[in-house]
Amino acid sequence: MGEATVTTRKRPRPFSIGTTLQRRLVYLGIDVPLLVVSIILVIFGLLMVYSASTDYSLLIYGTPNRIFMRQVQVLLISLVLATVMFFLDYHILRIVALPGMGATILMLVLVLFVSDERHGAIRTIWEGSVQPSELAKLMVVVYLSVWLFSKRDKLRDIGFGLVPLGGILGILGGLIIIQPDISAVLTIFFVGGMMFFLAGGELKQIAILILLAAFFGFFIVIFTDTGRQRFGSFLPGFFDPLAAPYHVQRSLEAFYKGGWLGVGIGMADTKYTGLPVPPTDSIFAVVGEETGFFGAFFLVIMYVILLWRGLSIARRAPDELGTLMAAGLSFWIVMESLINMAVMVNLLPFAGNALPFISAGGSNLLVSLMAVGILLNISRLASRVKGEDVFVFSSVVDLRWRNRRRRVSRPRRISGFDGT
Repeated sequence: MGEATVTTRKRPRPFSIGTTLQRRLVYLGIDVPLLVVSIILVIFGLLMVYSASTDYSLLIYGTPNRIFMRQVQVLLISLVLATVMFFLDYHILRIVALPGMGATILMLVLVLFVSDERHGAIRTIWEGSVQPSELAKLMVVVYLSVWLFSKRDKLRDIGFGLVPLGGILGILGGLIIIQPDISAVLTIFFVGGMMFFLAGGELKQIAILILLAAFFGFFIVIFTDTGRQRFGSFLPGFFDPLAAPYHVQRSLEAFYKGGWLGVGIGMADTKYTGLPVPPTDSIFAVVGEETGFFGAFFLVIMYVILLWRGLSIARRAPDELGTLMAAGLSFWIVMESLINMAVMVNLLPFAGNALPFISAGGSNLLVSLMAVGILLNISRLASRVKGEDVFVFSSVVDLRWRNRRRRVSRPRRISGFDGT
């Protein structure tokens, strides 16, 4: 008797909206974890701005929803620009880097002539809006990425590496410290030094840069009223919270009231009883009171994931330009967030910077989402060139070997642009 043949039919795979969406995202080359984290931060930010701004907005503008509605309007514009950055090859930024940096410097100079003072600082151009120092953070990453990439073979020469870098950072830092915006200066110097290190700068030059930054910081503390006041009030409060500045005391009070689980979204009372600028600088304190320790810790984890995905994109970038740009953007956003959160728990002197994606402020939200768009663009081009699956969670970032050479592929030609 012949053997019976058994035929098996493959079961059709069930249709899943989630699976289909994931396939489309992977097809586009989108780094899914980075996209998800960015969406979570934006939605959470809108929720917290609405909760933290109603009383403050009513007091300042006479209507409780003005700050929130303006945040929504800027968000829509930011999403359009982020989408453009996603589809626009990041190599085009090589063309706009120099004129963009020139325009940023002109805007920083214009701030000094407009003199639109808000909360003791002159940082904006028009009615508390359009803050050039926020644009400067984005442009310094873009410009330094292009500049370091073009000078990568000459960075060990101090005349071509350290001196021009110091000049670039010094001009921007000098214009920003006049406003004053100490956090922006610290961010620019830190990101600039980190990018110089990743580009292959020698350790002795990096040591010189650190010394210059330390001297510049010492100059700020000693010779500026803002620096002396903030550092002088920070030291006593670091050892005794009761001696901390009023702003920090109210922030710590908010965290104490929040406990482990928080009092509930919209239920905080510190924002009504004297917590300074709750929708902007102090919004992390509102997060701590309304969502508790676990909510604040969740927010920290979101920024850690953003840094991880950003550095993973930097490691997979098609060329050194993409690597520098992705690493610089990631470090900038996360450092800003860490400074804001550390200030609110009295670990750093008061800086007055926004919490990216969370604080009310159109300029910060705009440049932050543009940075995410550029990161996703680099990821998209990397997946096309290398044929990698962008939904990878096991990426280990090691941008430089012990011999100070970067652990990434050499530049290559992509999308009609010369990467060499």
